[in-house]
Amino acid sequence: MDNNRRPEDMARITTQEAAKKFIDEKISEIRAQVGDKKVLLALSGGVDSSVVAAILIKAIGNQLTCVHVNHGLMRKNESENVIKVFKDEMNANLIYVDATDRFLSLLENVSDPERKRKIIGAEFINVFAEEARKLDNISFLGQGTIYPDILESFKQAEGKQAVKSHHNVGGLPEDLKFELVEPLKLLYKDEVRVVGEALGLPREMVYRQPFPGPGLGVRCLGAITRDRLNALREADAILREEFNRSGLGEKVWQYFIIVPDIKSVGVKDGSRYEGWPAIIRAVNTTDAITATIEEVPYEILHRITDRITKEVEGINRVLMDLTPKPVGTIEWE
Repeated sequence: MDNNRRPEDMARITTQEAAKKFIDEKISEIRAQVGDKKVLLALSGGVDSSVVAAILIKAIGNQLTCVHVNHGLMRKNESENVIKVFKDEMNANLIYVDATDRFLSLLENVSDPERKRKIIGAEFINVFAEEARKLDNISFLGQGTIYPDILESFKQAEGKQAVKSHHNVGGLPEDLKFELVEPLKLLYKDEVRVVGEALGLPREMVYRQPFPGPGLGVRCLGAITRDRLNALREADAILREEFNRSGLGEKVWQYFIIVPDIKSVGVKDGSRYEGWPAIIRAVNTTDAITATIEEVPYEILHRITDRITKEVEGINRVLMDLTPKPVGTIEWE
């Protein structure tokens, strides 16, 4: 059987009992796979990689080295929070790599979404390979791949094309030197959260907002520029702050800002002002295969619009995306 396909008779993990059984099984599998060698884990700080980290720590302890790469496409204060939680509070063996200039240089003038994803994925592997050379006996690469990543990255039926490549699936280069450790690759996102709770991870970590591997790189549409990327980061921080203040942060599965590479005419300080639009996307889903739109009260939308247009340099309009999945995907790129 293809070990990248979920068995039809595989029961969904919905209870703590089922989650604990899954964890025990994965610990045994990981120990058998890894032996006395070491694993390098791509730790973004999202729920998927955090759950993988917790399982790996239980399975192999200090044979695990976590690497957090700041590719310059993180949300506001994201890397700082990862360091605080994992290194300072959880005492993880964490290596921090600031590769902002490296990634943004490679992405300069690249507008095609698939090229961006593949560039980011390949460079991630390059960074990991460099870190591995500094360490002894690193043979494995841990990843937070989940089942929707696989479903969307490969053709599922003749005549159907992949929806998009994921940096941790279709974007891996053919000459990858690490053997992969992917304990969550047959789970859906809701199942990963149940496993996270069973592992005793903090609730705020388990229910953290989903964030794509390419980060803001696939929300800064078209060719990425630093000024538009900064505007996106600040606008997204305002959206998250206002959603959390209003209680929507717990209610909505995923919400974020998209900033496309287009400008429209506006007025600022009595003068003509050309700026980008900030597009709000807020969706609910259980499996990330389909998604519905969250209806955001106008009072909250008006407050978000007022703050973004006043506080974020370069943005002069705020729009709302009302397209479910399908026909739209959750991300725009």
